[in-house]
Amino acid sequence: MIKGHHAILIEKPQDAIRIMQQIGVDPGALPYMTPKAIHRCLLLKDIKAQAALILKQEMLSRGGEAAIRRSALACQGETDVLLMGTLRQFELLTDKIARQPFGLAKLAVEIKQILGNLQTETQTMELANGKSLSLENRTVIMGILNITPDSFSDGGKYLQTDAALARAVEMTEQGADIIDVGAVSSRPDAELASETEEIERIAPVVERLCQQGITVSVDTFRPRVAEICLQIGAHLINDIGRLQLEPGLLEILVEYQASVVLMHNRLQMRRGEPYNDIVADIIAELQESIDQATSGGLDRSKIIIDPGIGFGKDVAQNRLLIKRLWEFKSMGLPILLGASRKRFIGQTLDTEVHDRLEGSLAVAALGIMNGANIIRVHDVLASKRLAQMMDAVRNEQ
Repeated sequence: MIKGHHAILIEKPQDAIRIMQQIGVDPGALPYMTPKAIHRCLLLKDIKAQAALILKQEMLSRGGEAAIRRSALACQGETDVLLMGTLRQFELLTDKIARQPFGLAKLAVEIKQILGNLQTETQTMELANGKSLSLENRTVIMGILNITPDSFSDGGKYLQTDAALARAVEMTEQGADIIDVGAVSSRPDAELASETEEIERIAPVVERLCQQGITVSVDTFRPRVAEICLQIGAHLINDIGRLQLEPGLLEILVEYQASVVLMHNRLQMRRGEPYNDIVADIIAELQESIDQATSGGLDRSKIIIDPGIGFGKDVAQNRLLIKRLWEFKSMGLPILLGASRKRFIGQTLDTEVHDRLEGSLAVAALGIMNGANIIRVHDVLASKRLAQMMDAVRNEQ
């Protein structure tokens, strides 16, 4: 008789609980067994050899594993550490090293934080000017509205306020939750518009959209532009400079209690600097801006992170970031993915900018599966349908 034996994919504690409940496991045993069902791998960077050896010894004694550099076995220098174990093994490990020297007590806190972040989902984000954004069990659609003469995809189409408003309403009707308005092209070869030009382009459009009750994100790195737009009703600032391009933006965000997207960028900053480990490097640079924001008075719950697809990454690196997007969940913040119609899609498929729908949808689907909470898109209707289907499958019990 064929039994139907098979492997089970368990990604969350709820998955393990559901299966054990189906089996009929004693409810009292669930809290003890659930942490054993989920296996995690954590990469720790630049750990002192003495600490790495303790980590390895303690993890091995609990049935887990820790991979370290060979030279660290002789207590020499520093090493990255790959920790491998179940949630239960990590729990026992952190309890033990919390009382150890060589920086291990601090590391125990950081390990617990990362593991907690992987299991925690943001429910609702409070935006500026009385708006909120639900992120619970759904993918948020951010529609792109470029009011520039030279954007790579639709430059020049929506320069007039009425045309911009009509396009925003159309995208909202197609399912966009947020309209992201940008008045300066971030193309590598684009001429940077002045602050005055940016304000003259963007302020009338933002004001009209807010009057229509549309949730508005403003794509700017300039403090004065952000301030004017927040004064007239904008709800979110999308900063391609992660607070580094112009001083003063953080103070504006704090004053208006505005949420912000912090995007990684090696196009305008640190251009040409090679990556060591691209995900680790991006996480470290984003964390630098997060620390700056929270130290300056912005609540952490106001921050969204964006790995910055296309901004100082080559084709292979962009594809790798999509593949490894899940790793950014370690930071415990909502993830925005902005890959729609970008050059790496065209270079992969050999297509021009207006012939990249299928590639954009494929990237969006992979992004959603790998943890993206918000996708920034040109093709709203197709992307909305894709996201609805993805969400329905992911939320199925």
